[in-house]
Amino acid sequence: MASNVRKVRAQLREFALGLPEATEALPWGERVAKVNKKVFVFLGRDMDPHLSLTVKLPASKQAALALPFTEPTGYGLGKSGWVTAKLEPGAHISFEQLRDWVIESYRAVAPKALAAHVAGDSSASESAKPVRKAKAKAKTAAKPSAKKAAKRTSPTHRGTPTARKTR
Repeated sequence: MASNVRKVRAQLREFALGLPEATEALPWGERVAKVNKKVFVFLGRDMDPHLSLTVKLPASKQAALALPFTEPTGYGLGKSGWVTAKLEPGAHISFEQLRDWVIESYRAVAPKALAAHVAGDSSASESAKPVRKAKAKAKTAAKPSAKKAAKRTSPTHRGTPTARKTR
């Protein structure tokens, strides 16, 4: 059974490192895949008898947490959508499900330009795109007024107009 865990871990590692600009690191003795210097999947230690997988799942977090072998990731990461799955030898989950979690995590962590090159769940990606565009437009529209407001107010007297100096 342990060889099956190693085989699945190796397949997930190979898949994760095949994503655009993905790199590997070994912090704390644990194998991780990164994109743009940010971790998108923790793959555990090679010699562990179980498969440990930690991914960021903004869209499918609740569904993943309903499974008996998952839990919110510790150190406060669970609040940000990170989920840890600990699969003992003989656990029943498809490789495709684990692969989909790696893809979702990659898309959540990678820069938008790289994430756009990776196909995800069509319903999740289609519904997310308009929201992101709307936020970007709102931020752009707010920037000029924020700059004007900063020029009109003194840093020491917030909200009050600065007095003009006369000579």
